[in-house]
Amino acid sequence: MYRPSFVAIAVVFGLILHNPARGSETLEPSRATMPGKLSASLNDQTVDLSLTDAVFLGLRDNRAISSAFLQRIAQKFDLRVAEDQFTPKLLLSGRYLMGHNQDNRYRNNALSPNTTLLSEWGTRFSLSWTLINQTDRNGHYQSNGLTFSVIQPLLRDAGPEVTTAPVRLARLGEQANRLSLKSTVSQTVTQIAVAYRELLRAQERLRIACDALARSQQLMEVNKALIAAGRMAEFEIVQTEADAATQELGVEEAANQLDAGRRGLLQLLSVDLNTQVRASDALEAKRVDLNAAQALRVALENQPDYLMQVISSEQAAINLLVAKNQRLWDVSLVGGASQLRDRVLGDQSGNVNRQWDQYGGVQVNIPIGDLRPRQGEIRAEVDVRDKATRLTEMQQRLERDVGDAVRDVGTRWRQYEIAQRARELSLRKLEIERDKLKVGRSSNFQVLSFETDLRNAENAQLNALIAYLNAQTLLDEKLGMTLESWDIALND
Repeated sequence: MYRPSFVAIAVVFGLILHNPARGSETLEPSRATMPGKLSASLNDQTVDLSLTDAVFLGLRDNRAISSAFLQRIAQKFDLRVAEDQFTPKLLLSGRYLMGHNQDNRYRNNALSPNTTLLSEWGTRFSLSWTLINQTDRNGHYQSNGLTFSVIQPLLRDAGPEVTTAPVRLARLGEQANRLSLKSTVSQTVTQIAVAYRELLRAQERLRIACDALARSQQLMEVNKALIAAGRMAEFEIVQTEADAATQELGVEEAANQLDAGRRGLLQLLSVDLNTQVRASDALEAKRVDLNAAQALRVALENQPDYLMQVISSEQAAINLLVAKNQRLWDVSLVGGASQLRDRVLGDQSGNVNRQWDQYGGVQVNIPIGDLRPRQGEIRAEVDVRDKATRLTEMQQRLERDVGDAVRDVGTRWRQYEIAQRARELSLRKLEIERDKLKVGRSSNFQVLSFETDLRNAENAQLNALIAYLNAQTLLDEKLGMTLESWDIALND
């Protein structure tokens, strides 16, 4: 597996202690890779920025990652709510009323706590107690009672497979959410790496343009010396002057591209766009040999989009099981008991009216002519088949993308080697032709033509190197191994 040659960054996602705007989580770097701080005070000086530092700043401040972590706060609580369905629930109800009618004035207050419990077998327990006090001209009446009931479904909503379905769906959803977060972070790291190399490309293009301008100016001095010695016609220097003007134009264009590349990188890092930064990493690469079959196995185990599709298929299967269960009759065993006690406070006789009630039996609900349960089942069946088709398509697309990415890495390396040889030969060719010009065996036109060949070869080598490095980064993303390559841990 490819690992970048630059220093890996170790980042830990933990609790935020000083920036509440990012929620309960943030990214903390290891002390070994802590970069220098970038602030508004540095706008007037240029800051050297390595790719490691750029990735750290992006993980810390990038808005897409911050938004993803804000969403994780709600997503984690959704899972907690789903897992809480088998814990007892308590509801406190109360009221206090004052009123009057044509016969009387009264006050009425009531308190009624109620607790319910759902078991994994679908059993529903309910226990409630009610206290009612009423005062009017006729006296003070009090009523309190206890009620307990049990309902055990036998067909619909019965059994752990059905009752735990919401929890399993929520846990699968949590896995998908974590994969989505991994995908967001991976994409951000990839974007930062590509943008950083675009800045490197712009810096190198500016250097190439400046070198070409310097060579053109040197050639102009040689032309002047040859004209002064009577070995060159004066009008021939016009070609060199035109070339020098063209190179000045190229320098201006390269400088403009450099500024655009700098601002594009700073935008991803969420840093002040006026900050002057320079990409300080050396442009170098090493050959990486890859095995397409092994790369595909790695992708099937780690690629977030593919794994999310696998999870989606599992969720569809659970939804189908629940939809089939909802078509069953509602047959349940029921049982319960209640006690009610009424009395008049202040009554000297002490009479208390007590009532007891116990019951047990079966209750049945049979829907007739309702097509909605069947509709739900059909939709769930279609969704299962659709998800299976999508999973097959995703797997084939992943196989194609990984194969293309592996092949692209190899192709880009070979192109880089060819571009290196072409640049070396172009430089040697130009040096020979300049030496020939000094002794009058060549012409300005030929030298300028070879100058153009050298500039093209230098730019081709630069583009081939950047393309090779980007191909490695994109391969990591296709394999789902970007975080592992950078030693980034999602302690979410």
